[in-house]
Amino acid sequence: MQSPIAVFRRLTLVPQGIIVVVSAFLPIFAIVSMFPALPSLMAHFADNPNANDLVPWMVTAPSLSIAILAPFAGYFVDKFGRTRLLITATFFYGFFGIAPVFLDDLTLMFCSRLALGVCEAAILTVVNTLLGDYWDDEGRRDWLYLQGVAGPILGALVIRVAGPITELRWNGVFLIYGIAFVIFVMMKMFLFEPKREESEKPAKAEAGASAAETAESDRFPGKSMLLVGLVTLFASIIYYVYMVKGALVFHEVGVTSPSRISELAALPALMVMVGAVIFRMLGKQPNGIQIGTFFGFLGAGLFVMGTADSIPQVVAGIIIQQMGIGMSGPALIAWAQTKLTYMHRGMGMGIWTSCFFFGQFISPWVTSRGESVAGSVQGAFAMAGGAATVAAIIGIAYSWLHRKYSNQT
Repeated sequence: MQSPIAVFRRLTLVPQGIIVVVSAFLPIFAIVSMFPALPSLMAHFADNPNANDLVPWMVTAPSLSIAILAPFAGYFVDKFGRTRLLITATFFYGFFGIAPVFLDDLTLMFCSRLALGVCEAAILTVVNTLLGDYWDDEGRRDWLYLQGVAGPILGALVIRVAGPITELRWNGVFLIYGIAFVIFVMMKMFLFEPKREESEKPAKAEAGASAAETAESDRFPGKSMLLVGLVTLFASIIYYVYMVKGALVFHEVGVTSPSRISELAALPALMVMVGAVIFRMLGKQPNGIQIGTFFGFLGAGLFVMGTADSIPQVVAGIIIQQMGIGMSGPALIAWAQTKLTYMHRGMGMGIWTSCFFFGQFISPWVTSRGESVAGSVQGAFAMAGGAATVAAIIGIAYSWLHRKYSNQT
């Protein structure tokens, strides 16, 4: 077990690490900020015949742009460099993020959210690439742990502020995106373009291997990234079930006020930090154990929410589920990074980003289909919890069998 306290004594490149941690939250920010505002947006556009489709899709519309464009962003990152793209994308993230404050047309607001996603595709791809460029495996896990700790604090603050702002003005929540301009200035001051380390060169080539062996070493790890991508896609669908439908679970147990929903959801969201601590403590365990553990937390939490008949039970489910959320992102990114070298890191993390956010984009659709089958939002949560539990069993069983086989050989 790794001590989470020892992390602070090992940290290097601290200004850059802080920027990476905060910047990685920006794409998540786009959906977290909308959580308590969704009912008010629905009410404002109640007379629009497309509101029932477009308003919920506004929550995850940026993820469609990310899912489509992240692999291309990864290509450009590997081809032309990291920091220039990141800094430019962050500035326009702030611009398109605030834009809906000045709009009263649902279609235009939806388009601004798609444009926001273009910026997010570049931001998240570059940030995850820099995690591999700036730090080795140990340092990367340290900063992923701190990212997991900082994320819930930022998320809880956003949720807590978003509800009251929405009650003051129906589209006031979009003002929060102005924080991107502050991050933009920090990037200009502290980020630097990483250089490829000599140690990243394929060892076989340095040892005078054949051209065929060297070409094999240089080849993109397609099979490994296919598996990573599929697991990430499934995890993302489960990850966002609560984010896109959680407010409606509160409605089903009798809570309808946006401010009250914010109050009830804010403190349990801090349990993401506990999940980040668990991730770091399991840092030396196989990836299958880490992934199976976070699926277990997600599954148990969603099932509790799906079967709850009181507010305390819903809150208990959120607490369990949020621990899984705290583990999931760091565990998946750390797993993906083990498959990639410098020359393919941008493309690899672009694929990872695409899968994660395509899962976010289709999560409302998948959850709605589950709702149709189960007859309620809570029923859909229970089904999602069961699916995550199966994934947890598979991950842990695979890791155990792989370890057993390795020991025998």
